[in-house]
Amino acid sequence: MTDSRDAAVREEQPLSPQGPGDDAVSELDAQTRERRAAALAHVRTFGDPVLNSRATEVTSFGPELEGEAEQMTSIMRDALGVGLAATQLGIMHRLLVFQAGLDATPTAIVNPELEWLSDDLAIALEGCLSLPGITVEVERPLHARVRGRDVHGESLMVEASGLEARVLQHEIDHLNGVLILDRTEREQRKGALRALREGTTYSLASVDDAPADDPSAPPAESSG
Repeated sequence: MTDSRDAAVREEQPLSPQGPGDDAVSELDAQTRERRAAALAHVRTFGDPVLNSRATEVTSFGPELEGEAEQMTSIMRDALGVGLAATQLGIMHRLLVFQAGLDATPTAIVNPELEWLSDDLAIALEGCLSLPGITVEVERPLHARVRGRDVHGESLMVEASGLEARVLQHEIDHLNGVLILDRTEREQRKGALRALREGTTYSLASVDDAPADDPSAPPAESSG
């Protein structure tokens, strides 16, 4: 049997569905870094049980839901991210926000479902705001179709490719209690978990660059 990872396209650049890498953050002005830090303070991080819990369906549409979507969009933008799931803020129902780029119009999807995924796959380094300092390889379909509703309860469909498709899959994973650690290979997961326990960082690139006889070489900064 052919390993699907052998057949998948391997992206050369890290793709962070939820924010820029630490090297990019260091180049931001002080006000932007402060605003980003304040936004990240709202985000639940590894070890919080909500990150491993499935969110419930939204059954009530109205001003409260609209307010939640607006708050999530504000936090996502201040964090310089392109996607955020409600569960990352401790809100346990099925709501996500995303924007394909920092200049794109943000969109909220309620009760999103992956209706279709392409057979074409891509492997890319991926980070997560809820796993600070961690970057691992994740294989995902290149194209996706997502159905759901907007905050007013109207039907909504998004056909996405590339980064946008990856973002949507990443956020829906969050709503299902799935993290990128669950999507990566065993050795990368072990390395990432060790880094999270020790309060350090883990990046596959740094592991690949480390001398073969020095498995304890410290990892470099990873995407956020």
